[in-house]
Amino acid sequence: MKIAIPLTSGQISSHFGHCEQFAIIDVDIDSNKIIGSDLLTPPPHEPGLLPKWLHGLGVHTIIAGGMGQRAQQLFTQNQIDVIVGVSSGTAEEIVSAYLNKTLQGGENACDH
Repeated sequence: MKIAIPLTSGQISSHFGHCEQFAIIDVDIDSNKIIGSDLLTPPPHEPGLLPKWLHGLGVHTIIAGGMGQRAQQLFTQNQIDVIVGVSSGTAEEIVSAYLNKTLQGGENACDH
């Protein structure tokens, strides 16, 4: 399973569409462990592009600080689960918390 985390300066970005990079974390579901990761520069931001791009990379889940409702719908249409409201941490810390079921969400930074 692959999980995408939008990053700015190595930390989760408050808005997925304005991040510098995406960490694509490969997880072994059976052992519940991270087995690999890549840092990728996203294509230029335009509506609807990132969900298709991440789906093409095999991403199953995106964890972000914030995301508008329309973007969440586009991710769902591309068979990508969305978790928002995560305010801090590195990609590895966030995915580890997700796998351990201790990930703390909060306010969607883009709920406006």
